[in-house]
Amino acid sequence: MPVFTHLDDDRARMVDVSAKGEVYRRAVAEGTINLRPDTLKAIRDGTVIKGNVLATARVAATLAVKDTPRIIPMCHAIPVHGIDITFDFTKTGISAQVTVISAGKTGVEMEALVGVSTALLTIWDMVKSAEKDEKGQYPVTGITDIRVLEKVKQDL
Repeated sequence: MPVFTHLDDDRARMVDVSAKGEVYRRAVAEGTINLRPDTLKAIRDGTVIKGNVLATARVAATLAVKDTPRIIPMCHAIPVHGIDITFDFTKTGISAQVTVISAGKTGVEMEALVGVSTALLTIWDMVKSAEKDEKGQYPVTGITDIRVLEKVKQDL
């Protein structure tokens, strides 16, 4: 029978990391949202009716990184020392990349993944009226390829 790190019988628990030493940690996550060409043009031109899409997504991602332990039940609250959020336009959408830096006892991958997911969801929310078809559906819009690109762990 397997030994679970986050379960005692039927009770979920957070792993004790108090004995671990602090190390430098960095994680980079990315993902993509596919959008209609007219929507991409409106984002580039700054004409989306809800306002500045990428600035709003950047703020949302920052808040999400800091709130990761409230969203993912077994994540530890960690000191976040740096967050960098970038966006690149592709032919069919926007790619978001979130880098999170910390010095602590546990990694920052979940923080980077939550940040990139929230950035992409915020973009969707900001442009959803432009993305709907005549039936109120989203035939083009989709979030794909969310993944960790890099994880770094080094002694301080």
